[in-house]
Amino acid sequence: MIGDVNASLAAAVAAEITELYGVQTTAVAMDVTDEESVASATAAAEKKLGGSIDIWVNNAGIFPSIPVSEMTTAEWDHVFAVNTRGTFLGAREAARRMTSGGVLVNIVSTAGFRGTAPGLAAYVSSKHAARGLTKQLALELAPRGIRVLGVAPTFVPTEGNRAAAARSSPDGIDPIDVMRPGLLGRHATPDDIARVVLFCATELSAVMTGSTLLADAGQTI
Repeated sequence: MIGDVNASLAAAVAAEITELYGVQTTAVAMDVTDEESVASATAAAEKKLGGSIDIWVNNAGIFPSIPVSEMTTAEWDHVFAVNTRGTFLGAREAARRMTSGGVLVNIVSTAGFRGTAPGLAAYVSSKHAARGLTKQLALELAPRGIRVLGVAPTFVPTEGNRAAAARSSPDGIDPIDVMRPGLLGRHATPDDIARVVLFCATELSAVMTGSTLLADAGQTI
């Protein structure tokens, strides 16, 4: 199941997955900042599966670039509402429906390990919080057989990410044009990140919980 605040986008992605992989995939509108919306989405997933949720990935995130001296408290709170509170709500509601153990995967960021570009104070802070939440969730949920892992990509040059970053740039610069690649000599792709998430969600990582894996082609050293 795919959940997104943009219902039509979620439906398009679900249809693409079904077509490419032959796996029946449904879509649901979900606003991660809204408690009832997240509860409704997880309930829908439980119903669709006919029982316990096994795997849940918290992937929503925003990164508006606003200098600290210019940022309003409302703008700060909105970043945390999506990036941190949304992760908490998704994890809480999914865990409530993991009756036979399971895996929670939180998409964090390399910004959860360090500072980054000017203007991203709220983003960096929210991702540090999400990384800490990943550790605490692992501690609390382990007795129920639920593992919790984080994945920390660097900037992945998707169409949406490029557009959002360019809007935040005073000169409309495409960030991929100025961002140095990692030690591997390239930038991470969506498929790269998907494979790391798959590793976290399966028995390949059965001995791991509480960790956040850097998926950045060696950029954060």
